[in-house]
This record gives sequence, structure tokens and C-alpha cells, in this order.
Amino acid sequence: MTARKVVVQKYGGSSLASAEKIRSVAKKICDRRAAGIDLVVTVSAMGDTTDDLITLAKSVLGAGHVPDPREMDTLLSTGELVSAALVAMAIRSMGYDVVSLSGPQAGIRTDTTHGAARISEVDTGRLSRELAAGRIVIVAGFQGLAETEDITTLGRGASDLTAVAIAAGLKAHRCEIYTDVEGIYTADPRLVPEARKLVEIGYEEMLELASLGAKMNPRSIELGAVYEVPILVASTFDDKPGTLIHGEASMMEVRKAVTGIAVTRNVAKITAPALPDIPGVAADIFEPLAAAGINVDVIIQSASAGGKADISFTVADGDLERALAITKTSRACADHNVMGGRGYAKVSIVGTGITNSPGYASRMFRALAAAGVNIDMITTSEIRITCIVESGQVEKAARALHQAFELQEASAG
Repeated sequence: MTARKVVVQKYGGSSLASAEKIRSVAKKICDRRAAGIDLVVTVSAMGDTTDDLITLAKSVLGAGHVPDPREMDTLLSTGELVSAALVAMAIRSMGYDVVSLSGPQAGIRTDTTHGAARISEVDTGRLSRELAAGRIVIVAGFQGLAETEDITTLGRGASDLTAVAIAAGLKAHRCEIYTDVEGIYTADPRLVPEARKLVEIGYEEMLELASLGAKMNPRSIELGAVYEVPILVASTFDDKPGTLIHGEASMMEVRKAVTGIAVTRNVAKITAPALPDIPGVAADIFEPLAAAGINVDVIIQSASAGGKADISFTVADGDLERALAITKTSRACADHNVMGGRGYAKVSIVGTGITNSPGYASRMFRALAAAGVNIDMITTSEIRITCIVESGQVEKAARALHQAFELQEASAG
């Protein structure tokens, strides 16, 4: 490797949606290279390419047929290859030496899980040689090579993960994620017009926000935290400062305890009433759901009364029918009137300062009450308090909490 600074960048599909945008990204990359930075650039598929390929596969097979996972990964990986080649062509036309690589060529090795593979290692040999030769390296994101020598994909939105993994492998100065937003905000600006962009945020807080729907892949944040890779989230389309996600050693202890408000829509709830309050009942309910690949989020069990207890939990709206059918036929619920319903959302306050600071739960609940928002369920973690509310009230809830915790005063870049 050279003694020069290495930066890994990633450009999302919206940044590459047209020939004009690809040329603009290429110019941005060349300007950075001209400043003396060695670059590895990870790219997503153009625009809606991945969705279009999924639709095409379904059309070819017809109703009632499910695509083979291996062939589906081979098909979907082509979208990023197209982007990588086109970006490399544009950069070469601007006079810079460049090479495009597939995920396997770039050394991304994965397990054998098609559609949601996990990265096992990054062999940086090829990347290091190309950088040492003075080339800009463009890598197709979202893909890798399994030990079976089959192409795998890492899951939707995983080009972020590819970029962070490469940055970790190369011990890069930092990873820069360029997208259609200017950074990480205290709340979704579409819901809360007063939301402000954060200058910086810790890995732990960002992981909570990403898990609750913020504009980052949670796996990429987790990987960044493990390997201490600073991650900048910024806009492709302007030069405004973004948000730096990094360790919290430089952050002062005395600061706002609540960093941001997160919202997740399309939540469904299932309730199994009057279940026997005996060991094994919860396992009988949730083991079949796990075996079916259904993610369960908030779980509430009522206090036992007369040897009976209610269990309520949430799932994604799209999983409601399957989850309800599985729960109704589980051993614990066979003779009980299990109910399910849609129309819910999650609203959360997130911040590491919540852990050791009293009064944040009561302040949250009072703000929601003052706004006329009814709380259906409540769950907490060390740095998060989440309330389940009616979906029609989530915008009002987010605005009330943003004002209650004075996040409009958060520093913006």
C-alpha cells in the first residue's frame, strides 16, 4: 500500500439513476482523486434496477412459481455490475486510470445464504494492488462469493455494508456514504419540518436509529462500530457537510440525552389473551414464528391474574397473515381467541444519555398525552424508549416529541 490516505466511498442508486447523474458522480470522484486521495468506490444498482429485475424474474416464471435463490442472486448481482462499469467508463473519459471490479473480484467472501449472505472476510490483495498502481477502484456493491464459488447477495440496501467492510479491510481513513439526503436528522424532515441535521452521532445511537428505519443499513453501522470505521453520511448532489458516525470518545458527557426521534410505519399487532401462566408458553408461540423467518419486535406480557396472562407482540404489516395463522395453530394458543390488527406505528426517542438520566420516559408520555396521542404498547432498551401508537397519529407524535426534547436546537451543518 502507498502512504497516501485511502477513502472508501459509496454511491446509492438514486445518485446513479441516469447517464447525467453518473457523469456527475464521476466528476465528484475525479475531483477527490485530484486532491491526492486514493479511492475505492462502491456503487449500487441504478435507480429501480433491482426492483425491475425482481419483477422480470416473476414475469418469466409466472404465478405460483418461486425463483431459485441461487439464480436470483446471479440475476440481481448484475445491476451493480452495470453501475460499476458505467462509472468506470465515465471516469476514464475524464483522464483518470480506473478499474471496475465485481464483489468477488474485490475479495468479498460470504457464507452460503442466498439473498441475505453475511460477509466472512475481505481479501484486500487485489484492491491493494490496484491502488498501488495508481488506479481508482470501482466495486459493485451488494454481492460476494461463497465458499461454494457461487455469487451471493447481501440483502437489500447492503451496498453500505460492502463499503464499510472494504474500509475495515483496508484500514481506510474513513467510509463516505453518499445518498439523496444531506445526513442524519433529529427526525424525518418529511414528518417534522423543524428537524435538524446532526453534525455527529455515536455508533450505538445510530444503530438504534438505523434499526428503526433511518437512512442507513443497520449491519453497516454494527460493522463500523466493531472495526472503528468512521462513516460520513452526506448528499451526492451538493457539497454541504454531512453527519459523521463515529466513536463517542470525543463527545462531551454533558449534552442532550435525546439525539433523535425515529418512526417506523406499517406495524401490526397480535394478542393472545388469557394464556396459562406456566413455563414454556412463550416458547411455544415464538419458536414457530422464528422458524418461519418472521421477525417479532415489541413483546408485552401482562401480569398474571388467576393463573392467566395476555401476550401481545408486533410484526411487520406484511407478515401479519402468516404470523397470525402460525400463532393460532401453536400449541399454547390452540384453544384461545388470538386477535390481530393493522394500523399501528412505532415512535421512539433515542439517545445514550437516556440510560443514566431519570425522567425521560415520563416526559415522553406527558408530551404524547398533551398532543392527544394514545399509547398502545411501550418497550425500552438502554438507549431507546418506544411507544406503539395508531399510524394516523404518528406524525403528530413525532412533532410533539421533537418539540418536547428541544431537538430543534440541535447543531446543524
